Amino acid sequence: MIVGTDELFEPLTLPRGPAMKNRFMLAPLTNQQSFDDGRLSPEEQHWLTMRAKGGFAITMTAAAHVQAVGQGFAGQLGVFDDRHLEGLTRLAAAIRAEGSISSVQLHHAGNRSPKELVGTPVCPSDDPETGARGLTGDEVAQLRDDFIAAAKRSEQAGFDGVEIHGAHGYILAQFLSAEINKRDDLYGGSLENRSRILFEIIDGIRAACGSDFQVGLRLSPERFGLKLAEIRDLAAELLRQAQIDYLDMSLWDVAKEPVEPEFQGRSLMSYFTDLPRGDVRLGAAGKVMSAADARGVLEAGCDFVVIGRGAILRHDFPERVRREHDYVSPALPVTAQHLLDEGLSPQFVTYMRNWKGFVEEEAAA
Repeated sequence: MIVGTDELFEPLTLPRGPAMKNRFMLAPLTNQQSFDDGRLSPEEQHWLTMRAKGGFAITMTAAAHVQAVGQGFAGQLGVFDDRHLEGLTRLAAAIRAEGSISSVQLHHAGNRSPKELVGTPVCPSDDPETGARGLTGDEVAQLRDDFIAAAKRSEQAGFDGVEIHGAHGYILAQFLSAEINKRDDLYGGSLENRSRILFEIIDGIRAACGSDFQVGLRLSPERFGLKLAEIRDLAAELLRQAQIDYLDMSLWDVAKEPVEPEFQGRSLMSYFTDLPRGDVRLGAAGKVMSAADARGVLEAGCDFVVIGRGAILRHDFPERVRREHDYVSPALPVTAQHLLDEGLSPQFVTYMRNWKGFVEEEAAA
């Protein structure tokens, strides 16, 4: 199937809530711009509002932690306390004013929480490698309930929906990993048990929030102890149950093949695009840096495309693709001033220096 640029700008209905005005979603991007207590900063609001203005159909926050002990990085947006409501309400209104759907990504870092931020991190089971402590049964129930409460808080703030972060080795992915999750109760053992908390969170959000509230889910099928066959089976069941509105697959590179040898010979993405999905929408993220890349994701069978680095480099990535059918993101590295002009704060630019080859090195004085 050949996809033209115009098809990237066709509206896309979702099972619940407002339709996407085009096929571009802003990836949830770590930026370390929030206040230390998780409240929204003016810098983070500016960064996200610029992307909404730049044409993204869905503007998603960075990962926002649902428990204080789940903080994954300094300057992380919080959604675990009512003190976060004022900033979240401002942000939801600002995104809506720019004609974009607003979403909060719900996150808990689990054993990836830095000790200097949270003390002793927590994990599905004791993890000697990181020093994380295994959750008790009551704490698993509290974790589930806090994801649900964070979704309800996001709805109260005026957001159109949330995305549950089940990817990248954070706590829900830790539950999914048989290598990390050594529990012997209802939340460990079989894939059905290891994924139980995820389904309970989804069902709980559906029960707690309005019928038009959108719920998405981000999964990654590799690394961090995950197995492609299991994540594919999980995705198939999620799509069958249709309690989510979209599945956001984080693939590192949308063109790559699987790392597991027995699955090579076709793209990693194809293991998900060929699943029956009814009305649930499917998107993918991973090195989509040009108009041609974006068209390719739709050609491969996805409904929408998720833009990360391309959106850091240009706040108006969708509009540039609309104007230039052969648009390509700026070559790396870029200057710090380029990123400041694109709405990143000095703190965000400092964080981006951790990405090798992204920001030009400053000349020595």
